[in-house]
Amino acid sequence: MADHPAPPVSGPLVTGSEIARLAGVTRAAVSNWRRRYEDFPAPAGGGANSPLFDLAAVQAWLDKQRKGQDVSAEVSLWQALRVAYGDEMIGGLADVAQLFAGGEGEAPETLPTDAVRLARQLGDSGSPGDVVSALTDRFTDSVRRAGSDQVTSPRVVRAVRHFAGEVSADATLFDPACGIGTLLLAVGPEFGPTRCGQEADARSARFAQLRADLTGRTGVAIRTGDSLRDDHWSDLKADLVVCDPPVGTTDWGREDLLLDSRWELGTPSRAEGELAWLQHAYAHTVPGGRVLMVMPASVAYRKAGRRIRAELVRRGLLTHVIALPPGTAASHALPVHLWHLRRPRSPDDATVKVRMVDLTANDPDDPLEPEPDQTADVPLIELLDDAVDLTPGRHVEESHRDYATEYRTLRQELVEQVSLLADLLPTLMEGGGASALEGPSVSVADLARAGLVEYGDPEPVSVSDQLDTDYLRGFLRSAANTRRSTSASGTYRLDGKGARIPQMDIVEQRRYGAAFRALQEFEERARRVVELSRQASALARDGLGNGALAPGD
Repeated sequence: MADHPAPPVSGPLVTGSEIARLAGVTRAAVSNWRRRYEDFPAPAGGGANSPLFDLAAVQAWLDKQRKGQDVSAEVSLWQALRVAYGDEMIGGLADVAQLFAGGEGEAPETLPTDAVRLARQLGDSGSPGDVVSALTDRFTDSVRRAGSDQVTSPRVVRAVRHFAGEVSADATLFDPACGIGTLLLAVGPEFGPTRCGQEADARSARFAQLRADLTGRTGVAIRTGDSLRDDHWSDLKADLVVCDPPVGTTDWGREDLLLDSRWELGTPSRAEGELAWLQHAYAHTVPGGRVLMVMPASVAYRKAGRRIRAELVRRGLLTHVIALPPGTAASHALPVHLWHLRRPRSPDDATVKVRMVDLTANDPDDPLEPEPDQTADVPLIELLDDAVDLTPGRHVEESHRDYATEYRTLRQELVEQVSLLADLLPTLMEGGGASALEGPSVSVADLARAGLVEYGDPEPVSVSDQLDTDYLRGFLRSAANTRRSTSASGTYRLDGKGARIPQMDIVEQRRYGAAFRALQEFEERARRVVELSRQASALARDGLGNGALAPGD
């Protein structure tokens, strides 16, 4: 990389993607230019993974290399907004939308003159709705690359649309944390449904409403306020509620809402704000109405939410849990889940199974239709254990487990290991009665100083043909040395330096070493037999219980 320190700049800054748009090339081509050309402008801002470049310097370089194109009015408008609004770009987008909504009236005071001119120029040459949509796409792309949760990622939107399925044109849709309207405006047919939203951030709510109005969406109403603390749609019952709620926040209003009627599944703890949003969404459904909620994967198994998860399952409200591929969310590579709830029309209408879908092995841009081995229909009773773990991967793997083959393999290995176990136990005869360490002995420390032993990890090792390693290690584990290596608290730690071993010639050492080595192998195989026994008995018990295995003849 041939970047050099750049002087401070005061003009607009652009990303690598925006340079690619300017030049009509791919982002990879821009990365290649940065490596190949020493005079390519150095980053003037941003971070190592998302550098920003001075637009004027980039344009000059492109012109010099004859790689440039004329900067479009849309790019110029975007850059003017970035300079004026910085990290408050939603306010800039809302001001542009307000300018279009006001027609020839006065422009918002906070909108710079050059942005007003460029926006009017674009609006005159095309549709204001198209201009706002293009700016929204740029904003979504910029926050996605910055790793922000500010806007629902396009991949999450695609997943919600896919699993929402067909939505009727006369449906009522609701998003209680709608942001700039990303999910609310994307799900269902473009025209027809009644769409209601609420958003705590006033700028986002204003832009969401203006965006809907300018793109010709009728029946859209966005209100400003915190949905949990101040529900402006308390009487609304929707056919479909979609939501990508705030995550990881403990300040969701629990102390003020302890007796709220929305917590019919249980009052969430401070750490389980996502389950508060889930119940809020469910409270706004009609009988037969559905909820599609974007959830962090940890909500499926966290101990604090176990009671609410259990009630959700017990009442037959949860119909699907879909684990989306890593990389689907914008800000991290961790998987996110979609929880699908349905309000029963009657007590007999509740679900009796939960469909678990595990797409975590897929690429985030792969088709979203799961393969047969990526789904499992799990009876409610199987979910209601001590953990109430709703992680799809756990249940999908269990559902497609080949119990018969696995049990047969385990049993065969266990039989083989047991048959070999007795042969490994060495034949020993009666000794002289006195401890070998009561005769002439030598400390391991002296052997090390003489260059006969090196302290390996975890045990010393012989580096001389006059000392057998198995003999050395065998006596290190003898009762006398074990007592020497055990602390007053009962903790055992091998003390190679303080240990002593008897003095024997190499022939006798090898006889003892062979016996110690056989004992070591016996102990290792015995541990393997214990583990195989545990696995086989657990597998057999589960298989007999769930019908995957049956008693033999």
